[in-house]
Amino acid sequence: MNDDVRNIVLGVIAAGVTASLGWLARTSLWRRKLRRQQVFFGLPRNSESLLVVNREAGGDSRAVHRYDVFALLELSALIKDCGAHAQILSHDVAQHGFGERTEFCVGGPVSNRRMAAHLHSLLPGVRMNTDAEPGPDRGAFQIGSERYQLTNGVSEYVLLARLTAGQDARPVFLFCGQSAITNQAATRYLARNHEKLARKHGDKSFTLLLKVINSQAYGPDMVELIADVTAASQAPIPQARNSHRAIG
Repeated sequence: MNDDVRNIVLGVIAAGVTASLGWLARTSLWRRKLRRQQVFFGLPRNSESLLVVNREAGGDSRAVHRYDVFALLELSALIKDCGAHAQILSHDVAQHGFGERTEFCVGGPVSNRRMAAHLHSLLPGVRMNTDAEPGPDRGAFQIGSERYQLTNGVSEYVLLARLTAGQDARPVFLFCGQSAITNQAATRYLARNHEKLARKHGDKSFTLLLKVINSQAYGPDMVELIADVTAASQAPIPQARNSHRAIG
């Protein structure tokens, strides 16, 4: 074997070794990323989860708003990415405890009975005005001493929460919005930012207040993180109240 042939063979071997090492590195990074995602969502491979769907507010008891359907599709993709499975249940038949399976609960307390129960049990510092009569406070959130009012299509709020009942319990994810489009906005925000949220919060509970801006023009895409309200959402509500009105 002359020097030229030897150099070619060595070059091929070096290229093969480099490609193999690169593939192993990418595979290791992908597996690490998947593992973090599975831990954050509480969804190991082949595990089961619940998608609890609300009804369309003011509509038929079996009807689901199209934006809530879109929200379920966003969540289904996340569940599939983890290699897990989902069972869809209506809010009025979901009578399971929480902690055994990861749960994704969509919709406000008016259209979702299970959401109302979760807010009462897990987020005592959150109240939502559920009055049927029109008024400036209809649909408003009160979180601790702060109040966040709704302006339809212009400025709307939604809570995104990851809650656990114990160290080994699977999490409950809440998407509690002032309108159906805000529920989808929160699921889309989670889909886009779950890696950043996992790095910041790990497997701990958190509650975020998001603001959906000008949904009549931009749909569910323009979302602003207003505050991490974890502490306020889990403490009794004080008497003092301040209002946050949307600016058109």
